[in-house]
Amino acid sequence: MSATVSPLAPKSYPEMPVIRGLRMATAAAGIKYKNRTDVLLMVFDEPASVAGVFTKSRCPSAPVDFCRANLASGRARAVVVNSGNANAFTGVKGRAATELTASSASKAVGCSVGEVFLASTGVIGEPLDASKFSGVLGDMHRDGTGDFWLEAAKAIMTTDTYPKVATRTAEIDGITVTINGIAKGAGMIAPDMATMLSFVATDADIAAPALQALLSEGVAPSFNSVTVDSDTSTSDTLMLFATGKAAEEGQRRVEAADDPRLGSFRTALNELLKDLALQVVRDGEGARKMVEVTVTGAETHTAAKRIALSIANSPLVKTAVAGEDANWGRVVMAVGKSGEMADRDRLAIWFGDVRVAVNGERDPAYSEAATSAVMQKEDIVIRADIGLGSGTATVWTCDLTKEYVAINGDYRS
Repeated sequence: MSATVSPLAPKSYPEMPVIRGLRMATAAAGIKYKNRTDVLLMVFDEPASVAGVFTKSRCPSAPVDFCRANLASGRARAVVVNSGNANAFTGVKGRAATELTASSASKAVGCSVGEVFLASTGVIGEPLDASKFSGVLGDMHRDGTGDFWLEAAKAIMTTDTYPKVATRTAEIDGITVTINGIAKGAGMIAPDMATMLSFVATDADIAAPALQALLSEGVAPSFNSVTVDSDTSTSDTLMLFATGKAAEEGQRRVEAADDPRLGSFRTALNELLKDLALQVVRDGEGARKMVEVTVTGAETHTAAKRIALSIANSPLVKTAVAGEDANWGRVVMAVGKSGEMADRDRLAIWFGDVRVAVNGERDPAYSEAATSAVMQKEDIVIRADIGLGSGTATVWTCDLTKEYVAINGDYRS
């Protein structure tokens, strides 16, 4: 955790209610960091339904491989997360570390290895000494409590400057259900399914296939629409668990994602995923400004998303934002290089509500003073209208500052 908290951090944290059927504990195992928690154990009293989405990186971490294999069962009893070491690009040692961690967790919790899920975050390429926390899992299982969400979020941080938590409620069959989530991430953020790491739990009674469909649908406008630095992690993991405890109050189990009873839940879940995703961007390494990029008038929604990401991922656009320079020429550049159809003479660009370019040239009413005022804000909106169709997309990013270089220049030391 960085010494200085991001200026874009939330001013307060929500009260995180207990999710019935789930307990959590953290420990300091000394994996990389001194004097801070770095292991999280989540335990489900009874098997919970589970869904997951993972990195599309061709070089995934050992825990990602492990989770993908176990996801088929649709059942979870325990989740073990460590920070400080990603257990990625660690070969045979990496697989041995996941096996030791999973067998330790299964013994501590009293479940099968197939009901354990793992995630690791931190340095790539360093072997993970799983024996450091295999011995603490028994105590963690004994000490676990439901009222522990903020501490859980702190235990999974790496270069994050603040813990990321969110909560929502929804109704199924007239029964109020709760959804809570935590996330971590500040750099190497260009999820392509999922985020860095995020764990979401609900007391709703929803079968795994329906849960998976909800999660897969929910990532597109949330975690897959944010970028800090265009780099997709080896370890991206987003998991959703349903304890089913709302059944005790009369909620009937939901088996299919198209069940009309899921309307309220789907809305709440999507809001929570977006909330967590934007918290990740607001903690972008060295970030001082949040940038919302909206593209309209593209040939298709897919084209709009690609153009928006081209703008949001451009180091030149991001450094211009850091310098509070309304350099719309860099937006023109990013639109042009996206690989999608664009017509120079139909392009219009806005910074905030100030139109700076129209019909392929600078807006005749352009005002440097008005545009500079927009660029001095903490939250900046950039919009580009392509003028070709009805495709739209919005993505979120942050500025690129000298601090980003400093943080990543000595990350391993």
